[in-house]
Amino acid sequence: MRIALSLFIGFLSFGLAFAQDTITLTFDEFLGQVKKNHPIVKQANLTLRIGEANFLRSRGGFDPKIEIDYDRKEFKATEYYDRLNASFKIPTWYGLEFKGNYERNQGEFLSSPEVLPEDGLYSAGVIMALGQGFWINERMATLKMAKFFLEQSKADRDLLVNQILYFAALAYFDWLKAYREQQVYSTFLENANFRLNGLKSSVLQGEIAAIDTVEAKIATQDRALNLEQALVELTNKRLSLSNFLWLGDNIPVELQDNIAPDLEAKFGIDNALEISGIPLDSFALEAHPKIRSLGFKIDGLQVERNLTANKLLPKIDLEYNFLSATPELINSFSTGAYKGGLRFVFPLFLRKERGDLKLANFRLSDSEFEFDNTQVEIRNEVLAIYNELDSFERQNLLIEAIVYNYNTLLVAEERKFSFGESSLFLINTRESSLINAKLKEIGIENKFLHTKAKLFKSLGINPIKS
Repeated sequence: MRIALSLFIGFLSFGLAFAQDTITLTFDEFLGQVKKNHPIVKQANLTLRIGEANFLRSRGGFDPKIEIDYDRKEFKATEYYDRLNASFKIPTWYGLEFKGNYERNQGEFLSSPEVLPEDGLYSAGVIMALGQGFWINERMATLKMAKFFLEQSKADRDLLVNQILYFAALAYFDWLKAYREQQVYSTFLENANFRLNGLKSSVLQGEIAAIDTVEAKIATQDRALNLEQALVELTNKRLSLSNFLWLGDNIPVELQDNIAPDLEAKFGIDNALEISGIPLDSFALEAHPKIRSLGFKIDGLQVERNLTANKLLPKIDLEYNFLSATPELINSFSTGAYKGGLRFVFPLFLRKERGDLKLANFRLSDSEFEFDNTQVEIRNEVLAIYNELDSFERQNLLIEAIVYNYNTLLVAEERKFSFGESSLFLINTRESSLINAKLKEIGIENKFLHTKAKLFKSLGINPIKS
């Protein structure tokens, strides 16, 4: 459902400034609404939530575990066996796992090794990985990678928010450009109509022939045609801007015709985009979210590579348990009663492990190449944008002077026409040159604002603090 944004819906909290029947939506207020309610901004926060959930899941690898295995068989009033095996395990960071165990076996058909004391047998011991899994194992690697993924998610969230605000800024600047162009054509259509009406009065008074009004009529029709095209462009840009305006309940908002952009937006853009006071020499490349994201990705791949390399080692798992039938007596646990074991596994050719290690190295190298290339791209892009901004400062001064001079020529030509020393053709020529100069001025301003938005995007700024 589209909600019409009008004079009467102050609850949208745009803080709009009123000028007669026109409502001004400033760039800062517009950007504030995008930050607050746009679905993509909310979606970006899901990236962080996914990282947090993944980190929580990885910590589960170190959760203590209770395992109970119960097995019983009774047939024709004969208890064949009644077996209970309950254990409590505590995984640790390195290749150690502490274990407590209780076993109780009863029945008439138990094998000799299964015969235990009547009250059961208790054990307390440790399982140690001496080869594969000692310095790094699946639990450790998963948790480390989850930490890096969480930090990467924060950086990716910043990139997503930065991107949607960048596109929102471009939509606002294009709307401003279309609005200014419509104003230019509307103003000069009024001028053309004024001259045409004056000539018509002269025809009625017999001062000039009716044919002399044709050129003025053509100029008026040309201005009307340009205005009609500008109004269509303005409507389309207004609709494009509406894509970024939403209410809190995910309800899209559509701008009405009486809402206008801030004509002085260029003076507050640096503060709105938080790019003021950021000289080129203070740009910290390592703080860029894209660089941070790739850095954490590389950190995760290094952990994966280390885990894969660790699998080239043999599996040597050593287990030792103290046994006691009376666990309430501490001294009942002694080295004279124990249960131990050793497990050794080692593939002869290690083809799978060596292949996995090569693939892990390739993925790591690929990310490192991307990291180095991205650093250079961002650095050069920011440098190019600063150069563009310096050029636009000079271009704005030049085009302002050009517009001023064209306007001076037009005023002078109109004055000469009032004295009968000029012609309507020359006035229209001067006016067309002025229109073209004003449109060029609007175009240069639009490019200047676009470049400011590009700087915001290239710096990777996320103005939404969390």
